[in-house]
Amino acid sequence: MSFTESIAAGRAFATRGDPPINANRELLAGGAANLGGALFGAMPAGGGTSQTAVVRAAGGRTQKASLVTAGIAAATMLLLAPVLGLLPHATLAAVVIVYSVGLIQPAEFAAIRRVRKMEFRWALIACVGVLVFGTLKGIVVAIIVSLIGLASQAAHPHLYVIGRKRGADVLRPLSPEHPDDETFPGLLIVRPEGRIFFANAQQVAEGISALVDEHRPQVLLLDMSRVPDIEYSALQAMIDGERRAAERGATLWLAGLNPGVLDVVRRSGLADRLGRERLLFNDRVAIERYQALAAEGALAARE
Repeated sequence: MSFTESIAAGRAFATRGDPPINANRELLAGGAANLGGALFGAMPAGGGTSQTAVVRAAGGRTQKASLVTAGIAAATMLLLAPVLGLLPHATLAAVVIVYSVGLIQPAEFAAIRRVRKMEFRWALIACVGVLVFGTLKGIVVAIIVSLIGLASQAAHPHLYVIGRKRGADVLRPLSPEHPDDETFPGLLIVRPEGRIFFANAQQVAEGISALVDEHRPQVLLLDMSRVPDIEYSALQAMIDGERRAAERGATLWLAGLNPGVLDVVRRSGLADRLGRERLLFNDRVAIERYQALAAEGALAARE
């Protein structure tokens, strides 16, 4: 928890001239400080947003500011504690609020909302969580919500039907913005994006099956160039999908497999089932091969 707040404070107050924040080094430094402090009964060490705001507003720029702060804190505890103990909590809270209000930047929220609405919702939840539960618990709430959002994205990967820009060697997803993009009769190119694993394998399989039913291709080409990894359960779904596609008169081709996915496909036996002629380097090679086979078939039909 302390490390989380330290990283959040460091990123919030970092300026262009500051060195980049290395989370691993911060974790090591925080662990060493707390290990040493445990030997002397010290309080847990870590960065804090309100404390950092006060130091930054007072002109602190280096670690000397922390040494001065520690010295003044020691002198205060030894000499001024009875006097400060008479101050109401509202006075101390006012000091924190005055120096922390500058951390609230509505322009940043507007910029986030303009770019990505999902992250805007995360930012709002984090803000409300900090206000309601405090800094540490609010950050934990934000992390949990972010993880849920990322899990939801991973469980619903995109499936794109790929076409070619007319008059150019550019392959891209079909969309209403480019109605003139050309497709290839009898060839359906589908590009899944993201890691395929147990949570989304069934959905990917159902999406591809729906596209096959819609387009009725002779060849179904799966562009796997955007798939960094595939789990065993997802691989089994692909093998079952190959059988179902064959039953519907469609032949499965695979293109753009990265080395890790290709190794899994080979060890599963799917590569032997498809044969080298159905494992292509990329979409362009697959299109050329399909057009060549189509031309040979048309020539044989004319003869």
